[in-house]
Amino acid sequence: MASVCFYFQVHQPWRLRDYHAHDVDPFYFDDGLNRHIMEKVADKCYRPATRQVLDLVRRHEGRFRVAYAITGTALEQMQRWAPDVVELFHELVATGACELVAETSHHAMAFMHSTPEFDAQVEGHRALMKSVFGVEAVTFRNTELVYSNDLADHVRDLGRFKAILCEGVDRLLAYRSPNHVYAPPGRLEEARRDAAAGPRLLLKKYTLSDDIAFRFGNRQWEEWPLTAERFAQWVDQINGDGHLCNLFMDYETLGEHQWADTGIFEFLDKLPEAIFDVNPGENEFLLPREAAERFAPVGEYDAREPISWADQERDLTAWLGNGMQRHAARALYALEQPVKDRHRAGDEHILEDWRKLTTSDHVYYMSTKFWADGDVHAYFSPYDSPYQAYARFMNVLDDVRRRAGVPAHALG
Repeated sequence: MASVCFYFQVHQPWRLRDYHAHDVDPFYFDDGLNRHIMEKVADKCYRPATRQVLDLVRRHEGRFRVAYAITGTALEQMQRWAPDVVELFHELVATGACELVAETSHHAMAFMHSTPEFDAQVEGHRALMKSVFGVEAVTFRNTELVYSNDLADHVRDLGRFKAILCEGVDRLLAYRSPNHVYAPPGRLEEARRDAAAGPRLLLKKYTLSDDIAFRFGNRQWEEWPLTAERFAQWVDQINGDGHLCNLFMDYETLGEHQWADTGIFEFLDKLPEAIFDVNPGENEFLLPREAAERFAPVGEYDAREPISWADQERDLTAWLGNGMQRHAARALYALEQPVKDRHRAGDEHILEDWRKLTTSDHVYYMSTKFWADGDVHAYFSPYDSPYQAYARFMNVLDDVRRRAGVPAHALG
């Protein structure tokens, strides 16, 4: 039996307007650009993809199952500029075949810099999912699948989650397969005895995930054009080498990164039936919480240093790989306490403004990585260069510093 666990990340950042060094107004975000991108992505991805997923769930009577993590920043933009998309997600959640996964509310790298802020954003996101969709999230994914042993211990102490989603990194797995459930170091026996002791680890199968997310529309790829039937055969090959095929990817894969004319929607439409048919009565789709409950961990997954799902290195260099990025992150989190103090003192908007700056995209745009990874970074950036991204971010951050009453020299 091959159990497919389909998970999509839904995220949009609040992009900054053209903010200059001597600007002193608190309007930092480019509503025109953010609205334009939300409406474009809603038309190309969110509406057609969610309608199709909803149709697949109903057509297959709930046997097709799918999970999403929807960031607070994306949800706020949907509520403002594409409220019908939120209603589509409501319909999907109501089927019972959709799980909403918890993460940081503002898609932040907070765990690397401030565990109190990390905890606040995780709780804020869980509360948002409860208030908007009426669900209690029991699976966690950190921003950009950033994961480490320390994060696993901390998330366990929060006492709310059955599973953590993370990347299946070859150098950590060695000869082992990502098609199993794993446990953090020192937690294996406990996790085997009790699924509720958690969290159990579900590892992305990056080879098959990336076949869809990155290679699907590439006419130079030796497997192009990829059919649902051939992909289903690849999925079925995990039988005897584990239980799970964890397909984790950005939701924008469907229609935005892989445009409709690549055939991505036709592929998705045929995929559930192809997976069922290649091994009738055996293959299935599971939600992350179901996979964590059903399968006991087979071993420990030891991530002593942080890993992620980004780039070839699967590390943090996409966000902290150069001096600009590290300086921006230090300066940002140096303002955490002054911002929170000023918020309590009566600045109603400063904390939310600061949290929108914690979104990982802002430092991602400052990346100076090159070759294939650099092409990906440039595709997502609204700036002409990483240096422009750094300058604009620091200009905005300097005004937040001014509002928080922090001297300029304090940020270094």
